[in-house]
Amino acid sequence: MLKAAAAKAYQSGLALIVGAAFVLSPSLADARRSAPESTETAAMASVALSELPREGRSTYALILSGGPFAHDKDGTVFGNRERILPRQSRGYYREYTVRTPGSRDRGARRIVCGGEAQRPDACYYTSDHYSSFRKIIE
Repeated sequence: MLKAAAAKAYQSGLALIVGAAFVLSPSLADARRSAPESTETAAMASVALSELPREGRSTYALILSGGPFAHDKDGTVFGNRERILPRQSRGYYREYTVRTPGSRDRGARRIVCGGEAQRPDACYYTSDHYSSFRKIIE
């Protein structure tokens, strides 16, 4: 009986310690909420317009002139679900296809611009279908 009482006391004490640690430690959600956005705190990589592939420079010129664009999706809202680009309200970013020679579909290359359609605040190039972006510098 003494062993049973000691075991129960030990388990209660352990539960109390574990419970206190759980209550006192920040939750994963809190940690994520307080973690800074990668692009908001770190400088985003950039690429000179002259360094873009020829097709990228052509797409950029079309964006500034208002088209015409080859794909129905060009000029549509980019949702920034990956949260790599700086946070903005929905509708701020628009995406455009950068033709990929030899590709049978739209390929992985895009330019995403924020702001007014023909006078964007900033444009970003991705060659890997939104996994990474580089800010286009003229």
